[in-house]
Amino acid sequence: MSHNSFGHLFRVTTWGESHGPAIGGVVDGCPPRLPLAEADIQPFLDRRRPGASKFVTQRQEPDQVRILSGVFEGLTTGTPISLLIENQDQRSKDYGEIRDRFRPGHADLAYELKYGIRDHRGGGRSSARETAMRVAAGAVARRVLGPGVTIRGALVAMGGDAVDRADWDWSAVDENAFFCPDRAAAARWEEQLLALRRSGSSVGAVIEVVAEGLPPGLGAPVYGKLDADIAAALMSINAVKGVEIGDGFAAAALTGERNADEMRMRDGRVEFQSNHAGGVLGGISTGQPVVARFAVKPTSSILTPRASVDRFGEEVEVLTKGRHDPCVGIRAVPVGEAMLACVLADHLLRHRAQNPDAPEVARLPRN
Repeated sequence: MSHNSFGHLFRVTTWGESHGPAIGGVVDGCPPRLPLAEADIQPFLDRRRPGASKFVTQRQEPDQVRILSGVFEGLTTGTPISLLIENQDQRSKDYGEIRDRFRPGHADLAYELKYGIRDHRGGGRSSARETAMRVAAGAVARRVLGPGVTIRGALVAMGGDAVDRADWDWSAVDENAFFCPDRAAAARWEEQLLALRRSGSSVGAVIEVVAEGLPPGLGAPVYGKLDADIAAALMSINAVKGVEIGDGFAAAALTGERNADEMRMRDGRVEFQSNHAGGVLGGISTGQPVVARFAVKPTSSILTPRASVDRFGEEVEVLTKGRHDPCVGIRAVPVGEAMLACVLADHLLRHRAQNPDAPEVARLPRN
């Protein structure tokens, strides 16, 4: 198995390396007759694009996507959608000094031990450059989900400094370089990150992604759980070290009374009084907003020398030159949105295939 694909009915395969000539992907299983053009994908790529602000890597990549197949006269055909982005601003010489040295915190050693060969230029396949194709695939997934489903992400903590949820404003996310819903937190982070960048260090972050407007019934008991697939998808993003659904680990500190999402009937529909479960019960969506968070570690490429070894078994020190994100979590926000979109599109197609007459809202059947 190649392990370069994810999804079942809505299936995404990506290819390419950080410093290769291009990166690309194939989206298979997209239903036919959906409106789709490159202009529908590009805005999402622009949000993830390197060089978009002074707080991310200054590698200048336009990330212009080309649709090579699967679309005819502005509509999907039901055949594989092939996507291509050319790499245009590689500086492979920045990595010459680490050709034989393993960067602490990176995948260098693990790749060498597994394959016996690695592309040292920017990390090759392990680079976050690969996530551009996930974002492109996520744009296609949003077409499958339709305009009634909204998927949004936000940076909710950076270096342990969290947003004030009382000041949460989704409109603020597009007003700052951090995708931060708290304007005061964004102002603090700007000063903190500028200082970190000058010192050559980095910091971690927590991202929250929310999907609203979903029907109940997505997911399946035991081995096809919606939250399990969401967790796997988010965990597959570079540098992610933890995922939680709903209250997540905080639920362990609650009593059963506080954790239970109580229900009432309103206008013939089930109405929840809270959403500690994050919109998923028993692995199946309830119609409530699906909420997930993931933790991203600090960027491992830093200027401070770190103890390591080389391919010849010698002990060395490594510092990483080049252009890197002082907080890789910033550009992980649109990636998290995209992965959530892909999982939801896949589960929506599975759900419709198995249960085409299922209700679109949490309405109980009449006796």
